Amino acid sequence: MDDVIALILGGGRGTRLFPLTQHRSKPAVPIGGNYRLIDVAISNCLHAGIRKIFVLTQYQSESLNKHIGSTYKFDMFSSGFVEVLAAEQTENGSDWFQGTADAVRQCLKHVLREPFADVAILGGDMLYRLDFRQMLRVHRESKADATVGIKPVPAEQTSGFGIMKTADDGRIIHFEEKPPADRLPHLVSPLPGADGGHVDAYLASMGIYVFGRQPLVEALSTGHNDFGRHVIPAMLSRLRVQSYAFDGYWEDVGTIRSYYDANIALTAKQPPFSFYDARFPIFTHPRLLAPTNMQACTVHESLVADGCFIEGAQIESSVIGIRSRISSGVKIRRSLILGADSYQTTDEIAQALNSGRPPIGIGAGSIIDGAIVDKDARIGRNVRIVNEARVQEYDGATHFVREGLVIVPKGAVVPDGTVI
Repeated sequence: MDDVIALILGGGRGTRLFPLTQHRSKPAVPIGGNYRLIDVAISNCLHAGIRKIFVLTQYQSESLNKHIGSTYKFDMFSSGFVEVLAAEQTENGSDWFQGTADAVRQCLKHVLREPFADVAILGGDMLYRLDFRQMLRVHRESKADATVGIKPVPAEQTSGFGIMKTADDGRIIHFEEKPPADRLPHLVSPLPGADGGHVDAYLASMGIYVFGRQPLVEALSTGHNDFGRHVIPAMLSRLRVQSYAFDGYWEDVGTIRSYYDANIALTAKQPPFSFYDARFPIFTHPRLLAPTNMQACTVHESLVADGCFIEGAQIESSVIGIRSRISSGVKIRRSLILGADSYQTTDEIAQALNSGRPPIGIGAGSIIDGAIVDKDARIGRNVRIVNEARVQEYDGATHFVREGLVIVPKGAVVPDGTVI
């Protein structure tokens, strides 16, 4: 795979994941207790032998830069790298990225300095395992100019995706973005069946592409700004665009609800996606944290990351992130506690309590149900975060609500006795 590079699209402001993207870029959002979203995309590349990786971003990239710089280091005898390319002002323009294709176009001068035959282009907000070697094999054996990762979806989900229509040999012959129901009869495609025949399916674009070097340059020269809406449809009449069918777990975690659901699903006894795969681990920053310390706790179907202090708490179907501090009498159910970036000393905790300000963590006697508590949040004692009023959308000083989920943003302070 020495002649293949990868471009990971970091997205813009990440408004669908706000307020988790209030202080960080979308690929830097934590997932699964120990990881960040970017780790999933990079790990898929590394396991396929792709060692030259660019991450394209333009918003709040400081924490992403720090994470990538401290995690993905190659030795001096390797030509590999993971490098962030941020939107920049140049003599040719000063606009932010206007879409996925425009992001690649604006960074193309940097990318083309690398020798490569093919480039994998993928999003930084997906949860999946995909062997890019197999996708590249299909791309090259079919002599395609571009190949699109596709996944069968039921009819009721088609309105949320770009739907591809393919021929019997897998070539894409038609594409429609988020088609209405009356268009579905025209978008059925054949997929190989278990009996050697074909079954009808609706094929959704996964937002994962492989392009040849020159076809990519030509496709971007048209001025189109988005791969799904513009570039791929425009290529169909002129070039060969192949499909690569993927039948494993794949989830777009680009919204608060999908992000929450994907994390909670990880706590199941047999989760649809597991970080526990010795053959295909997800890499992340080795923090060298001590094991989690739990005293007199009850924990059911949950993930608890490294370096936590949990005393006398009840935790059910939740993800507890690194360095979380959870006090006695706390009840946490179906929630994401993203943890902390650093520890507070004993003196700092005492000073916070003496000043009437909660320390970082979850205060004694608090109840959290169906919520997301971002890093370094300070939840006071006897706080109730349960959304009993069933509020769907709200922006406040101490919390936000999106799709009925309460989110306490990074570094927020929720005083003792608060009810949300």
